Amino acid sequence: MTKKIKWTRAEILLQLKNILLIILGTLVLAFGCAVFVVPFNLVTGGVTGLSIVIDHIIGDFIPIDFTIAALTWIMFFLGLIFLGKDFAIKTLVSAIVYPPAISFFMWLVEHEALGGFLDLTTSAHADIALIIGSLFGGLCIGTGCAITFLGGGSTGGVDIIAFILCRFFKKWKSSIVIFAIDAATVLLGMFVIKDLILTLLGIISALVGAIVIDKIFIGRSQAFTAQIVSDKYEEMNLAIRNEVRRTTTMISATGGYSREPKTVLMVTFTMRQYAYLMNVIKRIDKNAFVSISRAHEINGEGFTYGEHD
Repeated sequence: MTKKIKWTRAEILLQLKNILLIILGTLVLAFGCAVFVVPFNLVTGGVTGLSIVIDHIIGDFIPIDFTIAALTWIMFFLGLIFLGKDFAIKTLVSAIVYPPAISFFMWLVEHEALGGFLDLTTSAHADIALIIGSLFGGLCIGTGCAITFLGGGSTGGVDIIAFILCRFFKKWKSSIVIFAIDAATVLLGMFVIKDLILTLLGIISALVGAIVIDKIFIGRSQAFTAQIVSDKYEEMNLAIRNEVRRTTTMISATGGYSREPKTVLMVTFTMRQYAYLMNVIKRIDKNAFVSISRAHEINGEGFTYGEHD
């Protein structure tokens, strides 16, 4: 007999807050891509960048927003098949919202809509419109992704390919694979579109997005440290190692009130691993006590001396 999960009012409100953050972040991301990135063919990596490349290869045969939608759902189902339903749940809201949102914003960009207010390509200031598009595109993309991360979600996209590859090649670092895929997309865009200026501006836009994510999501620090108190620490320790791909430190402690012996799991992780860690904790022990703080400086394998996962 399946045991029904009873949620408290606080837990329901927290879930609603997280869903709203994911929706808001996805809308900001879609706005940035539709208004600033797609009209100028700025290949910044990700699903949208790959869709721009595909659009130039096949021509106007398929609308670019349809290509974006198709790639978004292909990536989602790949994640569901190879990474499991827990991963898919984190990307589901974004996968549902992003395709129709980018189609809607692309419609608003058309010159006939809003009197051409959002159509930067025909602006009287066309000389600087491309640069503005690059900077504000990166700003919106970074802000949207950061807000989505704060809601415990994930924008999915081509990152899913990186996570799948890392499942099969255990020694590969996910951050390096993600960077390699985005870099390959940008290089492919350079050869397909054959415009060095657009390529360089696409790279600038991607860098702006990465900086904005760092500032909004983690401030100046590059990592988090979590301290987890749970009676199911053995199961949680194994899941963190296998799913989050981080090792932990077990610290023996004594409850200040109960005087009972406790085991504290301490784990340091990066921005991209936040949603995965929280998912593991909630799934194994929703009553676990979790304290998360920004790490001012982390030295060691996987951080200063190596590459981030």
